[in-house]
Amino acid sequence: MPTRKQRRRQQKSRRHEYEYVYVDDEGQEVEVDASELKAKKEERAQTRERRTQGGGRQAGRPARTVQPPSWNRVAKRALMVGPFVVLAMFLLNKNMPVAQRILPAIVLLAFFLPFSYFTDSMAYRMYRKRLDRTSGTGGAKGS
Repeated sequence: MPTRKQRRRQQKSRRHEYEYVYVDDEGQEVEVDASELKAKKEERAQTRERRTQGGGRQAGRPARTVQPPSWNRVAKRALMVGPFVVLAMFLLNKNMPVAQRILPAIVLLAFFLPFSYFTDSMAYRMYRKRLDRTSGTGGAKGS
């Protein structure tokens, strides 16, 4: 919500009547016809509508594809996260034997791997629903 000062500035900018002029080849200021201004405003509004009709996505940017869930990707993620979890257990449990440091890390990874797969499958299902909705196929089942 704008502050009082910002509202006053906005109101002040709306109070003034602006004259739209351009300088011709001879260097004289010529007033712009009101119909030309309206045509330009309508043209900008039409281009804005065309941009928003594309699903809100910018024109030159491709949509991100979500891969179907796979255990290989989950295993790669575990290989990236696993050493950090083991390292954290070693740093947090300095007074315990090595076996008691590694066991909690293994338990945490045992929960992390299926949860990661479940998260990937949820993201993929949402992606497929979004694709079905934009393509207009309704309830058609894909791959």
